[in-house]
Amino acid sequence: MSHVAELYDKIEEDAVRCRVCSHRCRIGEGKSGICGMRINRGGTLYAENYAKVVAEAVDPIEKKPLYHFLPGTNVYSLGGLGCNFHCTHCQNWQISQDHDLTGMYRTISPEEGVRRALSARCRSIAWTYNEPTIWHEYAKDMGNLAKKESLGTVYVTNGYMTEEALDDLSPMLDAFSVDLKSFSDEFYKKICGARLQPVLDSTIRAKELGMHIETVTLVIPGVNDSMEEMTGLVDWVLENLGPDVPMHFTAFHPDFRMTDIPPTPVNTLEKLHDMAVEKGVRYVYTGNIASHRYNNTYCPECGSLLIERSGFSAGIVGLEGTRCSKCGAKIPVVTDVK
Repeated sequence: MSHVAELYDKIEEDAVRCRVCSHRCRIGEGKSGICGMRINRGGTLYAENYAKVVAEAVDPIEKKPLYHFLPGTNVYSLGGLGCNFHCTHCQNWQISQDHDLTGMYRTISPEEGVRRALSARCRSIAWTYNEPTIWHEYAKDMGNLAKKESLGTVYVTNGYMTEEALDDLSPMLDAFSVDLKSFSDEFYKKICGARLQPVLDSTIRAKELGMHIETVTLVIPGVNDSMEEMTGLVDWVLENLGPDVPMHFTAFHPDFRMTDIPPTPVNTLEKLHDMAVEKGVRYVYTGNIASHRYNNTYCPECGSLLIERSGFSAGIVGLEGTRCSKCGAKIPVVTDVK
């Protein structure tokens, strides 16, 4: 079903300017934006992907990855087609780089999505797998309904949305798992077809709006894994997001158009973890590797084990509410949503 888009302006002739993502595409008559999903027909912008779902699952929230948001619970996850990035290493490229909706999707209305989440006993809904920014109207409509049922709401995102889009989502969006793919603008231009600064700006804005934030960096050997670059990234997080925002350093596996690079060595992730902790980040995790002690959550005050993880399963072993059961330190973890 075609759905009239939000956040766009009519400009010269029949062209429009989309204001959902930071590309701010100028879209001519009959054309789509970079994402392939927002199409101009007669000077009206349509969200062609509204309610069109190609991936649906019940996941552990840890898979997003979110380690401090409703830990140990399940999340109802939805994905669609298209993306506003064109990452050469995309691990969901079969859907993110496909713009042809013919026969690929099933329709799930916002109301039905909430019903399915509740039926599956999930505590939250996530728009994930491909980029949710380009699903703006659909996610917002479902999220507003989800909040009425006390469900949490999650964006797993590349962070390339505008301030207007984030402000529009803020009444319903609880958690923001954001890929900080690199701390190099050259990387974003070459690998993603985008820029770094809008990602940083939107992440700061999400924090200002009160969203729960966790950052995720896929560490690619020889591409974005230098200690100099990662130190800059950690310094930025500390200065702009604070020491309590969890950081995830995850292992790269060869995929899509980047199959000539080997997987990330575990010791690289360990070195980045240790560097970030030494600089003052209190909660740093490794990911996409077998169970590791750096997947667990420890109290930064007394060192007690708080949440133990194996794969994507999590067991709360040292928390009483949001406090360390041993020393009483307040831990930045979301255990309930309104």
